[in-house]
Formats: sequence, C-alpha cells, structure tokens
Amino acid sequence: MGSEMNRRDLVKRSAALGLAAVPATGLLSACASSGGDDTSTKPTKAAASKDNPFGVNDSAALDVMVFDGGYGHDYATALGKLYESKHSGAKAGVSWTQDITGKLQPRFNGGTPPDVIDDSGAQQIKLDVLQKAGQLTNLTPLLDAPYIDDPSKKIRDVLQPGTVDVGNIGGEFVTLQYIYTVWGLWYSGKLFKQHGWTAPKTWKDFISLSGEIKAAGIAPFAHQGKYPYYINVAIMDLVAKNGGLDLQKRIDSFDPTAWDDPAVKNAIEAVYEIVDKGYLLPGTNGLTHIESQTKWNQYKAAFIPCGSWLENEQMKATPADFDMKFMPMPSLDGDKLPYDAIRAGAGEPFIVPTKAKNAAGGMEFLRMMLTKEASGKFAAAANSLTVLKDGVGPDVQLRPGTASTVVALKAAGTNTFNYNYPNTNSEFDVALQNLSAELMAKRLKPADWITKAKQLATKAKKG
Repeated sequence: MGSEMNRRDLVKRSAALGLAAVPATGLLSACASSGGDDTSTKPTKAAASKDNPFGVNDSAALDVMVFDGGYGHDYATALGKLYESKHSGAKAGVSWTQDITGKLQPRFNGGTPPDVIDDSGAQQIKLDVLQKAGQLTNLTPLLDAPYIDDPSKKIRDVLQPGTVDVGNIGGEFVTLQYIYTVWGLWYSGKLFKQHGWTAPKTWKDFISLSGEIKAAGIAPFAHQGKYPYYINVAIMDLVAKNGGLDLQKRIDSFDPTAWDDPAVKNAIEAVYEIVDKGYLLPGTNGLTHIESQTKWNQYKAAFIPCGSWLENEQMKATPADFDMKFMPMPSLDGDKLPYDAIRAGAGEPFIVPTKAKNAAGGMEFLRMMLTKEASGKFAAAANSLTVLKDGVGPDVQLRPGTASTVVALKAAGTNTFNYNYPNTNSEFDVALQNLSAELMAKRLKPADWITKAKQLATKAKKG
C-alpha cells in the first residue's frame, strides 16, 4: 500500500500490500549460506561524473523485475526503453510476476538477484527481512545524486515529503517507494448521482446513508476479506484522524500505551458498527481483493476501502460510465485532524540488491524513474502519481478516480499522514490484520481487538 502503495504494497501497497509474511528465519539462513558475491561476472564500472554519478557501463545489461499488480507492468517496459535510449548498447530486460517470493527467493539465495526489483504484492519478500539479511543496497547516494531535469538540485530535493522517511529501514535508506499513494474510501459517482446520495463527511452521516443504501437493495460496504490489510486502511485512518499525528507516531514506534488512547476505541467501535448493523456485503469476508472490488464495480456495494492503485487494478471490470471517486475517511466526533486529512505517502518499494550484477545500472534506473518524462509515462500507463513533486504535467490525461485523488491531495494540503510499521515490522502488521479479520467476522469484539493489539505492540517493542 503494497503497494500500491507499497501499488499499491501497496501501498503501501506500500504501499505495497504486505499481506503475507515470509518467515524471517528461512530467508536469513538461506542468505547466510548463499554462494556469495560473484564479482567476476559484474560489469566494469565507468568513470563517475556529474552526468553518470554511479559509473554506469553503457554496454552492461540491466535486469528489472516488477510486481504485476494494481499498476500493471506496461510502465516498466516503457521505462526500460527509456533507459536503453539513454545508455546506448545497454539492454534492459524487464520481467514481471505476481509471485515475487517464489520467483526471487531462489535468486537471492543463489546470489544472483535482479538489478532492480519492485518488491510488492501479497508474496512480497519482506523489506525488514531483506535488510536484516544484508541484502539491500544503501540508496543514500541516489538521494545525493543530481536530479536529471535540473542538475542544480539533488534527488532528495524533488521528492514528496515523507519519501525518505518511509524508505528508511534499520537506519539506512534502502528502498525508493516510488508511487505516491492515497488511501481512503471509494464510490461510484454514477451510482450516487442516480440515487441522489451525497458522499458523507462525518461518520454519523456515513452510518445514516448506509441505512438508505441498504434500503435501496445495495450493500453499503464491501472489503477485501481474504486480505485484511484493506480493512485496516479504514480502521487505522480513523485512529490517526481522531487521535492526531502524535498518536500515529506512537503506534509506529510500537508504544503499547498508544492502544489505550480513546481514539483507538472510537475508531474500532465505528468500524464494528458496520458489521453490527448488517451493512457488509454478504460474503465479503471470504473474498479476495479482485472479487470484492469487482462486485463493487457491479454496483453490489456502495463503498470500498483501498489505495489509489484501485482504478488501474480494476480497469477491465469497471464500466465506462462508473465515474470512480475517492473520498477521505469520514470524521468521528472530536477528530484532531480535519475531514480533508488523508493517509498519503510513498509506496511500492523499489530496491537494488547488494548482490545485483549491475547495481550501478540499478541505481541509475531509479534516478531516471525520477524525471518528469518517466513520471509522466508512469502516470499515463498506471493511472497513478509518483513521488516526484509536480511529476505529472497538464498534457497527461488522468482517469476519473486518479483525478479525484489529485483533488483530494490539494484539499488536504499539509494534513497528510502515513504509517510506517508495515515496513519496519511485518510480523506485527500481519498479526494486526488478522485481528481485524476476526473483528469483521464478529468473532472478536472491539474491546478484545484493542487488548490483543496492545499485546502485539508490547511484543514488537521488545523485539
């Protein structure tokens, strides 16, 4: 979120999505026993210069692997061609998969990983696991490299706020979270116009409208039940907006007392109200993200939580006149952040493995991704924004959902927030998701959810 963001990842999908944990011990032990760094097969580096800060060998091949999820892979193919056009003689081999772990763990174990990886999706190799195993290149030189469009600036100067922070794991900047994702609720503009419904700004209005929606024969709310990452978008956004940025930071630092804050109780009880009043799409708890989102596209549910990769991910299933719209999480009583505040930040982690054959080319590929040309190509192909400030020019046509996220970002201004715990402690993140799955199935009450969440934080704090 994911990746996204981090797609999703993804968002992060951020996000990638971060939905399935890879056992840390298995990867760590495998990496520790791998064949080592075969430097004899690495290309000779060229002399570093302002135009070539990493000493890229123009004749060296580049191996790129991306997650084929909500953002697709067309953008990566376009960026590979762009790399080849700037480095005559280089061949950028771009491949894609939804099974990152299955495809790449054997290559990490054998010491032959790709040069650039979009490490995202349900089968992501967890970033904290890779970092602890010494498998991630420190990308700080990328931040200090000249910005291609204006060499008087450094890369770090042209990134959206928070990009560097979310890429920092274990005290080092080791991942470029490339996609600037927003998270919240989504609805069909066409459906709402047909019924005369107005997107609610308060939770009271959301619940009241949900009653009207149910009376009209439509489920008010769907979520991607098999992947409870998504329902945590709703829960944790409500927590941050009600409790403020200080609470969000305490949660990120695994402060167990953060879960005693009244905002946590307010948020979890609000989401449980959806379940308790029968406002869930029947069967949604057992659906995958694609299944639930497709039912939403079929007007069987009014609202669904997701990151901004949703539009691109659902391209084939979305009716032409659906008019996809994004909205912030509605306000609870006593919120410390305004209604317009949204979770927004860098997601979809790109990494350069320490044992990459052409690490210099991998770093340069990331630098080229952070140009207006590349950012525009991504926006056009994937219907999403990148972390490059003002990275989408007026000539790039955005689809309705993505355009609505741009409007929401402008309305939010500085009132944005993001969580980093999915990156820094994947075990905690997955366990918290599992609690929320139990909550949505009515197998766990709000008070029990809070108690168990606090226990998870206590365990994570102890390390």
